[in-house]
Amino acid sequence: MQLVIELARSNVDHGTGGPFGAAIFERETGKLLAPGVNLVTTANCSVAHAEIVAIMVAQRVVGSFDLGGRGLPAYELVTSTEPCAMCLGAIPWSGVRYVACGARDEDARAVGFDEGSKLENWASTLEERGIGVTQDVCRKDAAAVLRYYAEKGGEIYNSRKGAL
Repeated sequence: MQLVIELARSNVDHGTGGPFGAAIFERETGKLLAPGVNLVTTANCSVAHAEIVAIMVAQRVVGSFDLGGRGLPAYELVTSTEPCAMCLGAIPWSGVRYVACGARDEDARAVGFDEGSKLENWASTLEERGIGVTQDVCRKDAAAVLRYYAEKGGEIYNSRKGAL
């Protein structure tokens, strides 16, 4: 988790995107497979969330759209903030078997991010699909990066601002 929190902080420091980091690791060995940072504003791509970037890179590295495929080790998605509605939808399709999250949805919303509509028991829905979930890993440190971004005047890039 410390690595993904540092990825998020570095993304803020370098002005390369939002305050979110993620990575895919081999669950058993802890070996890093693929890092990801939020690239929404720099890539002008609303789906370039850290989790999606990490999943895309990981799938490219293993040469498969299914990180849970036969012969592959169990992979874990570690993310600095719990997944938004979009990323939550992508996780089961990715093939990861575990998810670990730092900051909570309410931490992201507290600085102005719209995390979308998702079930309150979102973790249970993943667990029902055989994906283990661990929440609040280094939550205080992860939430501090969100606040740091807001304090630095980082763009809160929700879509349709003012149009609703």
